[in-house]
Amino acid sequence: MRVAIVSNYDYAGVINRFGQPCPEQYRSDEMVGRVVAALQEGGHETLLCEGDKGLLTALERFMPPDPEACPSGIVFNLAEGIQGEYRYTHVPAMLEMAGVPYTGSSLLGHGLTNDKLVTKRLIRDYGVPTPNFRVMRSGTESTGDLRFPVVVKPRVEECSLGLQLVHEPAQLRRAVEAIVSQYSQDALVEEYIEGREICIALLGNEEMEVLPLVEQDFGGRATRLMTWEAKYSAAPVPKICPAQIGSGLETVLRDISIATFRACMCRDYARVDVRIDRAGRPFVLEINSMPGLATHSSYVQAARAAGYTFPSLVNRILNVAHKRYFGIDIS
Repeated sequence: MRVAIVSNYDYAGVINRFGQPCPEQYRSDEMVGRVVAALQEGGHETLLCEGDKGLLTALERFMPPDPEACPSGIVFNLAEGIQGEYRYTHVPAMLEMAGVPYTGSSLLGHGLTNDKLVTKRLIRDYGVPTPNFRVMRSGTESTGDLRFPVVVKPRVEECSLGLQLVHEPAQLRRAVEAIVSQYSQDALVEEYIEGREICIALLGNEEMEVLPLVEQDFGGRATRLMTWEAKYSAAPVPKICPAQIGSGLETVLRDISIATFRACMCRDYARVDVRIDRAGRPFVLEINSMPGLATHSSYVQAARAAGYTFPSLVNRILNVAHKRYFGIDIS
């Protein structure tokens, strides 16, 4: 079938350069190229598209509607947006309006998970444990019953951008001011959970496949936190997969991860990040509605441990989305 892979690299395709720009430093040409190759290996006709103002014209040429008005193709969505608010929602909104099916969460799911405050409120209402938190604009607001140290991060950002570990009030004020100044948004301040960090990769919709758990191996690092540097520097934090977790706790992690997926209206695939404190209690940090598919990403490592090759994983994601739309597997 026709599959258009949509991503964002060329930021020129907008009417105006206006609003909060999308950070460019975590784009992966290699990852997108591997997705294209995987889909071609699956026998699909592919087109790589830029998720900008010209997207719908390109899609209409590549997958014109048939006489019965049935979609003649599907989008494999990797677009993280160009600028403005809730950037992950932009391409899904365009596709919904144009009647083009696509992989991954809808604009609602992306919006709910992009906003970390909304995520935490939703999952807390579902009974899912999450660290205590406050939203701050100046850093001088009351911390209430929050206990230091705390983690400070932008309310709506990805890839640990702006994330800091803070030990005392004066440092908190500076951290919040830096986020408001650099990212033009509120800061989310939450209690730091000392302990293990586990990633839970989910695949599916009504029938959910929970892939083998992945642990971030901090070893002897002074900062046991998944900062930008811990993820993308020359010496990223290594991963252990499958993580060595007792069966009882593993069941709890699976259950709260699926509950988080449901609460946040995610679709097809996602990754939930959890901290386990020294008493063995889990706390959901956040959910990524479009987890990275780079070679060494937690999601791909979990899939590999489950027996997927990269091509089979990509084509499985595509098939999960196709079945959600049309009720049948890709023929």
